[in-house]
Amino acid sequence: MMKAVILIGGPQKGTRFRPLSLEVPKPLFPIAGFPMIQHHMEACVKVDGLKEILLIGFYQNSDALSRFVRTMQAELSVKVRYLQEYTPLGTAGGLYHFRDQILSGSPDAVFVLNADVCCDLPLADLLEFHRSHSEGKGCTVMGTRASREQAVNYGCIVENEETGEVMHYVEKPESFVSDIINCGTYVVSSDVFAHIGQVFSRNYEKSWDDQGLGIDTEGSRDVIRLEQDVLVPLAGSGKLFVYKTDRFWTQVKNAGSAIYASRLFLEKFKRDSPDRLASSNGGNDQPRIVGNVRIHPSANVDNTAVIGPNVYIGPGVVVGAGARIRESIILDRAELGQHCCILHSIVGWNGFIGAWARIEGTPSDPNPNDPFGLVQVQSIFGADRRLNPSITILGQGVRVPAEVIVRNSIVLPFKELNGSYSDEIIL
Repeated sequence: MMKAVILIGGPQKGTRFRPLSLEVPKPLFPIAGFPMIQHHMEACVKVDGLKEILLIGFYQNSDALSRFVRTMQAELSVKVRYLQEYTPLGTAGGLYHFRDQILSGSPDAVFVLNADVCCDLPLADLLEFHRSHSEGKGCTVMGTRASREQAVNYGCIVENEETGEVMHYVEKPESFVSDIINCGTYVVSSDVFAHIGQVFSRNYEKSWDDQGLGIDTEGSRDVIRLEQDVLVPLAGSGKLFVYKTDRFWTQVKNAGSAIYASRLFLEKFKRDSPDRLASSNGGNDQPRIVGNVRIHPSANVDNTAVIGPNVYIGPGVVVGAGARIRESIILDRAELGQHCCILHSIVGWNGFIGAWARIEGTPSDPNPNDPFGLVQVQSIFGADRRLNPSITILGQGVRVPAEVIVRNSIVLPFKELNGSYSDEIIL
């Protein structure tokens, strides 16, 4: 029997995803038309013997989250529960706090997945590797290769190439250690929870010593980091292994990376689930579809529009005559006027784009000449204190008048623009 745990974080996380995370929890943001963590859950249920999926985080149990849990339980025919932390507990603190619920029923092993990872998850292969290499004990981490320049931005793994054992693990090293990085996806056996318990005990002992010195550690003693507090000491002990995948992998840290992740999943749909993609039969009653596109059945797209490649159009969206959309995400109930042009952008819920307007961003794609290149997650502002070029994001309810241009800008919710903007944050 297997279980899966998805670590979804909370509202204090995902700040780089604003203004989109102001309206919906980041894990529920649609990537290629489906909530981000639904892709994880669909991969989990393909593993034989998986009986339960647990979501752990510190979001308030909102209507949207409760509705999502009910929907997934019905669609996937597996038990789904949300376990809310009383405070942010770190990537392993929640695992320890809810260890009784996770280990109830004595699962053979538990998948642990970070919510902001987008990957064609090879969970069955990962589990088989774990069972054959670790003898059902310890932890196996999924890894992939990155360029030397980018590897230092992730957890780096030094392995024994013959056995797959992790000999050394460093989280975001200051200098190059290895080009194998942590993908934020794990298989853990029950004995790992005992190790987390040892970390918890040490934290409490230290907190009592610190309190004797007058240091306030309340709350911080419950925080346990899976990477630094668990993986680092397990490395070289014979209880930590790495399974390397060559399937696509990226993180969704900011809104720009959401468009790239959407592109990867749309390509996966083309291969595995073509029924999820829109098609153009060449008739006059359908828009022209270029490449991989998903259009919600309730959207109304004019037959003279040109859509794609790599576009998602959400429920209730209206797209006017002659509109051109590519490399973009159009969220629920947005209205796009005739002959508007949307490139490398996200149009928020209930947005309005006037006729002949142009919304354009700069893609944040990996280096196409580097086979191990990843999306570079850059800060909003550069060293010169100017806005770094990025996709354009229009928050919920933003209205853009006709015949204006908005380029490389971020517009907060419910703003009504009165002209063109470039490289600005509009508050």
